[in-house]
Amino acid sequence: MLLTEKAKENHQLLFPEGATTLSQTDPEFIERFDNFAFDEVPSQSKLSDRTRMLAILAALMGCQGLEEFKLMLKGALNLGLTPVEIKETVYQGAAYLGVGRMLPFLLAVNAELEQRGVPLPLPSQAGTTMEDRVEKGEQAQVDIFGEGMKGFSQSGPEESKHINRWLSGNCFGDYYTRGGLNFSDREMITFCFLSAQGGCEPQLISHAAANMRIGNDKAFLIDVLSQCLPYVGYPRSLNALRCVNEAAK
Repeated sequence: MLLTEKAKENHQLLFPEGATTLSQTDPEFIERFDNFAFDEVPSQSKLSDRTRMLAILAALMGCQGLEEFKLMLKGALNLGLTPVEIKETVYQGAAYLGVGRMLPFLLAVNAELEQRGVPLPLPSQAGTTMEDRVEKGEQAQVDIFGEGMKGFSQSGPEESKHINRWLSGNCFGDYYTRGGLNFSDREMITFCFLSAQGGCEPQLISHAAANMRIGNDKAFLIDVLSQCLPYVGYPRSLNALRCVNEAAK
């Protein structure tokens, strides 16, 4: 295979244990994919290794790329991402993907951590109690989206206002308030969940705007979606780009 030196270097950092069997069975594909994903794409990026790998893991969850997730999980841990950072990313997927699509990834993380001798469960990262989760979750919404979110947990038509309460208490109170990741990290991985699963363009525009509001600017989001592109493909990446441009208006 004709791999560039940069592709070899990046591949070695992620996977010091060596090449996959695909390099033997599908060498022409791996030559083009590895040169693209491990040289051309990261060479375009200004993201830290930590941010880039969190984004890729979240995107792989969003597109249900479990086998590739298992590979990149090893790479993320090899690059120094912590078990807490990775677990928090996976936990948050329950709110944006549903536990039905999140659970295989949680099981994969547990298996990898156990194989590496990491004691489970990890130290608690909970930031709320069952009594204050709605209040603190709504405050997280205010901090991220702005003052217009005040009173959100009590808003909406009578027949559906419980869903707004759940958004405050569950989505934000149970997940965004946890330790391990800050609001900027959490909004970035939400952007990746929504981009990669597709069909969530209204929410993607809203969260792209929220990202920009808390400091993840347009250039940052384009960098994030660019780094995820090899893993989710062009159609969803281009849809995400359109949403970023819409949010920036």
